[in-house]
Amino acid sequence: MKILVTGSSGQLARELGLALADRADVVNLGRAQLDLSHPEPLRQRVRAEAPDLLINAAAHTAVDQAEREPEAAFALNATAPGLLAEAAADLGIPLVHYSTDYVFDGEKAGAYGEEDPTHPLGVYGRSKLAGERAIQSVGGEHLILRTSWVYALHGRNFLLTMQRLLQERDELRVVDDQVGAPTWAGSIAQATARLVDGWQAGNRHWGLYHLSCAGETSWFGFASAIAERLKAEGKRCAHLVPIPSSEYPTPARRPLNSRLDCGKLARDWQVRLPDWRDALDACLADTRPRG
Repeated sequence: MKILVTGSSGQLARELGLALADRADVVNLGRAQLDLSHPEPLRQRVRAEAPDLLINAAAHTAVDQAEREPEAAFALNATAPGLLAEAAADLGIPLVHYSTDYVFDGEKAGAYGEEDPTHPLGVYGRSKLAGERAIQSVGGEHLILRTSWVYALHGRNFLLTMQRLLQERDELRVVDDQVGAPTWAGSIAQATARLVDGWQAGNRHWGLYHLSCAGETSWFGFASAIAERLKAEGKRCAHLVPIPSSEYPTPARRPLNSRLDCGKLARDWQVRLPDWRDALDACLADTRPRG
């Protein structure tokens, strides 16, 4: 089996390469090899690769930057997924695509289900929601997987930023009123591998699903967990101070509630991610090379 993955330099694409390596011939292409902004070259490259499965792990994920460059965000997060869906449909193969909790406004009291109304607060969320709709409008076989608070041991993310700042500063103020589930990119990749297994075994429950780690915490709680693990290694650590979002203004508004109900994925595909604390431990203990 051959799987084509887009976004080779991203944290999720790298983890997908590791998780799928023993299941398929994985071709991981970045912007230099697959320009998602030009329709015809994109279709030609996908046809030339002739994969059995297409996974789109490319995205414009700089939430605040998206407010300054909406055209770039929509090109990568909305237009490109639609083009990939068309390319996959032309080949008669499934498409796996990743979306975000930012399609919601965070006003709901409990966890969000797939059927809850969407109301993104900023450009990033609007562009990702447009990408979902572009894929759905094509009508081909697809899985859209909404996840939250993604991190890894590479790239730019909250884990790596906190590890650095906690060791550089004496005090660190972190938002404590935004709640969600930190989700290791490795957990997403491993879940994707199980979804691939299910597809090969005949599961055809295509559609939209939520996929995030179990449990919940705030950004302050996540930072505290990172600090605990640094202290266990004997490293110096800043004093953490919880603050409300109002004391940390950003160009893009964040949803206060990013909790996702992942029960549908467990029922249809028998896939469930671990608790976010266990996933964090697994991430920090992972020494596999990510070239």
